[in-house]
Amino acid sequence: MAAFRKLIFSNRSLIPPSPFLLTFRRGIAFKLFVGGLSYFTTEKVLSDTFSNYGQVVEAKIITDRMSEKSKGFGFVTFASQDEAENAVTEMNGKALNGRVIFVDYAKLTTKTGGGGMPIARGPPEPAPEPTPDS
Repeated sequence: MAAFRKLIFSNRSLIPPSPFLLTFRRGIAFKLFVGGLSYFTTEKVLSDTFSNYGQVVEAKIITDRMSEKSKGFGFVTFASQDEAENAVTEMNGKALNGRVIFVDYAKLTTKTGGGGMPIARGPPEPAPEPTPDS
């Protein structure tokens, strides 16, 4: 791992660091949840709209796996906390593509299991046959 870091970070003048790499390296990124999106809003529109309030690292719209259509919400990641706070106060309750959007800090997800879809583990066990009482 040390050799990898030396290789990547020794020639800093050759490759300018991307903003995403900088936030990833520091482990700091400020992700916002954006709800109430129009189904026609694209990630580019989302990124362009929120870039008025700071440096957008990533804009992601969540889509349905089967139909690949928008689910009506997404996430915007900012490089700094001040920019994220500014975007929350300015964009919450504003209209975007004809719909009022709601902006708040994204909640951390914890993978605890037990929730969601049950896992199929084969055919069900056969029910015991009733015994005639004598």
